Amino acid sequence: MIKYLFFWIFAFFSIKSMSQDFQNQIVLESTFLQRKVWIDILLPASYFDSVQYYPVLWLNDGQDLAALDLKKSIATLCEQKKMQEILVVAIHNPYNRLQEYGVAGIPDYMNRGNKATEYTKFVLEELQKFIRSKYRCRMEAESNVFAGCSLGGLSAMDIVWNNPTVFGKVGVFSGSFWWRSKAFDAAHPDDYRILQDKIALDSKKEGLKFWFQAGTQDETSDRNHNQIIDAIDDTWDVIEILETKGYKMPTDIRYVEVQEGKHDQATWAKIFPNFLEWAFKL
Repeated sequence: MIKYLFFWIFAFFSIKSMSQDFQNQIVLESTFLQRKVWIDILLPASYFDSVQYYPVLWLNDGQDLAALDLKKSIATLCEQKKMQEILVVAIHNPYNRLQEYGVAGIPDYMNRGNKATEYTKFVLEELQKFIRSKYRCRMEAESNVFAGCSLGGLSAMDIVWNNPTVFGKVGVFSGSFWWRSKAFDAAHPDDYRILQDKIALDSKKEGLKFWFQAGTQDETSDRNHNQIIDAIDDTWDVIEILETKGYKMPTDIRYVEVQEGKHDQATWAKIFPNFLEWAFKL
């Protein structure tokens, strides 16, 4: 009995000593997705020594957590008093991205993104319910931020846009804003982009704030031949549509263009601190 007591005391203080580096992985059996979902949880340095509730970063493609060097970025910024302590919920999705990420209810012309609605329901009705029952999370929208890279960025943007009372900010790294309802047509190179069309038809969602990043080497495609690569062009088109709704730069919208930035985790890792400071600034 005494042996087990010492074991649990040692384990408790070992976890505390890990502070922000403490990473716990859970597995949820999702009814909506009909599969197991792996989730990494990062806890803030003060978590075990306080009773406070924390802002939350919800992150698509959580399997890339280490490649994004997120723990180091958060620890450094917190030490420098440039951001709040946060709780991170990183959602793994290494195999089902093409079906579960996208724009809810509107698959692309190849029927990709056909489970985006179910993924949104998983996030809202299964994942959030579980996380908020187990961890001290702040509930107000402005303290809940969703982020993602590439197709995960498109998904994050769609989820936040559709749920402004749940999430107040979104971070999109090299977002796949080329997602189309019809195959490319050279006569109409910029038509049929799903997210742009959706936002254009919707009314303004009060209170939302947006952070976008694109790299000058994200790709080489320039479908409309305007000397601007599509990754940058598509992002700016989203921004311009948001501006027609009444959102302003830089108060509501932040855009960061990374010179020589590529479509990879190394580029996103370098710029992630910029996003974190914007999203969770003290």
